[in-house]
Amino acid sequence: MDTTTESTGQTAGDATPPMTVWLLPVIAAWFIPGAGHFMLKKTGRGALLFGSVLLMFLFGLSMSGMMFTPEKGADYLTSLINYGGFICDLAAGGMYVLAAMFGYSQPDMPGAVHDYGTKFLVTAGLLNILAMTDAYEIATGKKD
Repeated sequence: MDTTTESTGQTAGDATPPMTVWLLPVIAAWFIPGAGHFMLKKTGRGALLFGSVLLMFLFGLSMSGMMFTPEKGADYLTSLINYGGFICDLAAGGMYVLAAMFGYSQPDMPGAVHDYGTKFLVTAGLLNILAMTDAYEIATGKKD
């Protein structure tokens, strides 16, 4: 007997769980990397994610990486880079909030070290997005 529904085409096991099941771990995972995993009793994975994102962010700060701001550029590519970089920086969560609160603001300077620092800051946010997705999948039972 097939359990698919005609209206949605999904099986009974594919139904999205209520938001109350996954919202708090995902928000915690955004604000403090790895916190969602700690809430879901995945301490090893949470510690690894926390350490990885924190080290990437700190390396980016120590290399005087630039934090992106959402500003419109002269062309579409510049605007896309600025908005995309800002979203990735913001995805680092509480670390971005603290750095912004304490006034961290480096200009975009030429040089390989500063450029790598900028990439580390962006990559920390991207890794945290993956951690948030992982926390969501664990909370909804799609992954162990």
